[in-house]
Amino acid sequence: MTDSPPAVVPGVVGVDGISLSYRASWVRRPRAVVLALHGGGTDSAYFDCPGHPRLSLLRTGAALGFTVIALDRPGYGASLPHAPRLTDPARRVDLAYAALDRLLASRPAGGGVFLAAHSAGGELAVRMAADERGHSLLGLEIAGTGRHHHPRSVSFLENGDEELRRPGRARDRLREALWGADHLYPPEVHGGASIAAASPAYESAARGWRYEFPELAARVRVPVHFTLGDHEEVWSSGPAALADIASLFTASPRVRVHEQRDAGHNLSLGYSARAYHLRVLSFAEECAVTREAGLAAPPRQGRAG
Repeated sequence: MTDSPPAVVPGVVGVDGISLSYRASWVRRPRAVVLALHGGGTDSAYFDCPGHPRLSLLRTGAALGFTVIALDRPGYGASLPHAPRLTDPARRVDLAYAALDRLLASRPAGGGVFLAAHSAGGELAVRMAADERGHSLLGLEIAGTGRHHHPRSVSFLENGDEELRRPGRARDRLREALWGADHLYPPEVHGGASIAAASPAYESAARGWRYEFPELAARVRVPVHFTLGDHEEVWSSGPAALADIASLFTASPRVRVHEQRDAGHNLSLGYSARAYHLRVLSFAEECAVTREAGLAAPPRQGRAG
């Protein structure tokens, strides 16, 4: 890896009259392209941890030879004014693919495109991978999501606690679940003020996608990597939760799960972000090697790796 962090360049791409913003770290001859999709309440800044280049997926990926494009999901960033037109999940999938095609039309893609998504971004990523167009992807990483909420958060996130009626308590409980222990993050990053962004109105309704998760996952035909932090407090974590998600990807040639040490929900912003990113990029490299060599995919496995 180089000593100086690669440049991160912001940009906007137009698709059907809609402007989609992004941040990218372009590599002249990339090993592959990583398309990164952020979660809720933030934007592509999530993948370029403010003030901490070592923790940036955009910079770490480029230093290892990957072009990384962190797209502001449809309805975020420059496309926020168009959010009322983006309530259909299929429309958001089409926009993301169209934006990717335009960005790579005159640029090399190396071995192909690998999707990496966090939290609510997993909804778009899994839909993209389940789509017919997704069969050409190198692979998929989803993190910070799940089927069942963490036992300490389920009453708050699904049913509403009596204590949430106290002024400001709902906001505090959400912040506690999303961030957890402050020792996991740089102090100026913990809490999310430095990477916060306006969310589209459709995001609340889109949370119900977890009930579609099993059907969508069964249509994914590329290798899958799934990560949860060991301090995850939004979604159920631990071996059983990891195995549960792995079992959904029945058509995938290879499924690998991992519990990231010293990590909370926001894996790409904590002190362990570099370790997490290196693991994801290693998996992407494996996917590129498999395609490059025309090797048969190894047996499926739903264990930590």
